[in-house]
Amino acid sequence: MNNLPIVCIVEDNPDDERLTIRALRKGQIANEIKVARNGEEALNMVLNADPLPCVVLLDLKLPKIDGLEVLRRIRANERTHLLPVVVLTSSSEDRDIVESYSLGANSYVRKPVEFDRFTEAVRQLGLYWALVNEPLPKGL
Repeated sequence: MNNLPIVCIVEDNPDDERLTIRALRKGQIANEIKVARNGEEALNMVLNADPLPCVVLLDLKLPKIDGLEVLRRIRANERTHLLPVVVLTSSSEDRDIVESYSLGANSYVRKPVEFDRFTEAVRQLGLYWALVNEPLPKGL
């Protein structure tokens, strides 16, 4: 364990989970990574996190509770309403994009199908949110 902020991945597909973690590590992201494999786990992880993660990479198509509802509940919670949430999904449906932004997603990224493009997209996300982005001051 290190003192770097946690990156939270919410992904039910084991292959996409492995690829995402691999891409983050390839991008030299040394942050601790926590994974939730359904919406219920995601809410338990995020709402009870201490400290909060620096970013949540959220898939939309999840078992138990879908990603849009996870995002809705994160934004409705006093403690997590400003937490950066990046929707990382295979959906390119206009309604999912609009709803994600309406609910307060910080970014919407469609997972590229090609392995190299997927790896590069996740690497760039990790670099930005874990290293470049200035997080909220502690306690806010």
